Amino acid sequence: MEMPLEGWPPADTIANSSGEIAQAQFPSIRLFSVKRANEAEPSDICEGRWQECSPNTVRSFGAVAYFFGRMLHQNLKIPIGLINTSYGGTPIEAWMSREALQSFQEFTEKLNLLDENKDGMRLQKQWITHHPGIKIREGDPLHKWEGLKFQDDNCDEREYDDSTWNEMKLPTLWEQTSLGNFDGVVWFRKKIAIPSAWIGKDLVLKLGPIDDMDETFVNGRPVGNYLGEGFWKVDRAYKISGSIIRDSLLQIAVRVIDTQGGGGIWGDAKNMQVYQDSSSTRISLAGNWKYLPVAEYRANTFYMFGAAGKEFYNRPKLTIDFSAKTPTALYNGMLHPLIPFAIKGVIWYQGEENTGQPALYKKLFPAMINDWRSAFICGEFPFYFVQLAPWNYGVETKSQLLREAQLQTLSVKNTGMVVTLDIGNPNNIHPANKQDVGKRLALWALSKTYGREIAYSGPIYKSMKIQKGRIILSFQYADKGLVLKNLEAGNKFQIAGNDMQFKDADVIIQGNKLVVSHLEILSPQAVRYAFHNTDEATLFNKEGLPASSFRTDNWEK
Repeated sequence: MEMPLEGWPPADTIANSSGEIAQAQFPSIRLFSVKRANEAEPSDICEGRWQECSPNTVRSFGAVAYFFGRMLHQNLKIPIGLINTSYGGTPIEAWMSREALQSFQEFTEKLNLLDENKDGMRLQKQWITHHPGIKIREGDPLHKWEGLKFQDDNCDEREYDDSTWNEMKLPTLWEQTSLGNFDGVVWFRKKIAIPSAWIGKDLVLKLGPIDDMDETFVNGRPVGNYLGEGFWKVDRAYKISGSIIRDSLLQIAVRVIDTQGGGGIWGDAKNMQVYQDSSSTRISLAGNWKYLPVAEYRANTFYMFGAAGKEFYNRPKLTIDFSAKTPTALYNGMLHPLIPFAIKGVIWYQGEENTGQPALYKKLFPAMINDWRSAFICGEFPFYFVQLAPWNYGVETKSQLLREAQLQTLSVKNTGMVVTLDIGNPNNIHPANKQDVGKRLALWALSKTYGREIAYSGPIYKSMKIQKGRIILSFQYADKGLVLKNLEAGNKFQIAGNDMQFKDADVIIQGNKLVVSHLEILSPQAVRYAFHNTDEATLFNKEGLPASSFRTDNWEK
């Protein structure tokens, strides 16, 4: 939901982004983006301002929300106000109030730690924000991070004294070290010895991926950088000119900027090395590096500690690792300030961070919806949400169970769910087609909230019947019939007997029902559809909307 209309190029882009931005002149659509803020206690203040929708203002606004609002405006011919409060890569519990989480024993320890650290967190926030700040300007995501200075000008120099810096074993995400949850700027330095035959010769420096951005120096000279959003998976490989290699010692310095989630020089240790193309010798750079944080990133601002005197280590210590992922943190900082603003409804697109606990999400999601409805005092307002798209999470994660938890949340009154099995990208967690996501959310609103006679949902599994060695499936939202397509990789249906061993199934459409079978399964018991991480849609209704993944069983394995 946070992904802006301008995208996060180069890897994470919005389809036809430049064209959509150029045409986004809608004076009667007003936009308000809540600046990121994670707080230990409920806040009454958030940063943001109402802006008229224009090419200049919409580029940094959430793409899904914009496409949703645009479709409502064009169909209803009324002004539309959109408040976007979102923070990518965060779990649902961060968006829930303390009162809502108190009934979940899974969060008792964290809530108690929050209580114990309240005074410390106030002191830490005061200490951080007391330092001079650099506010990041809105604009081109490929250039807005350039030219930043953090009172750290000498950290790239070959003779800089880093003897008092702490050490970190690389590669790793620094959240997995004693540094903990930290968004900001960290310098890394390492001195290595090279063969004398390499002196004066061009070399290659490989560091692997860096999350998010870097500026890299050798012997005090810049050798390369990636200063833009969206490069966190890109392997860094920089040429070192032989003109700066005058002896057998190389001083490597890397300034890493991380603005959310994981940070640091991470990946495979084999990808960290320096070498000469014509030599078989490879010098590994994995292992201990000197490091020093010089600025912390909060609410769109870098607060500078600088490099002098290791100021960062004067930062007040806490016994909790507080971040945007901490329970209640985003509710306090990004939702509570909006209460009790009069809202018509909510659209929600989240879940990747909770794929490891689908059974818990099944309880948390309805609890959060009720939590928000109670807080805003606007009744049981519409709550329309997006089911997760296919993505390769790896064999240990069963995102289909999280999708199932989302599907079951439709039992909560006045909710609706958009299916994205046909518009995702199994190889990119940020698929480019946000237009259809926003459109499908708007279909729910136009039909259920504003009374338009239009199709708004794809088929939803309703019931099954076992008959003569086959399973007959019935669906909601399929009155005009069902369609199977995109069958090049199979129909994504599986069937099992009493042995619980699923096999690819044969499927026949009979009007608005499906007949599912397998020649070797004479007594079928269960059917599953699109029940893997990367399964894409094959089942649609006649109106062209995809069916949700589902299973007819409740087997644990």
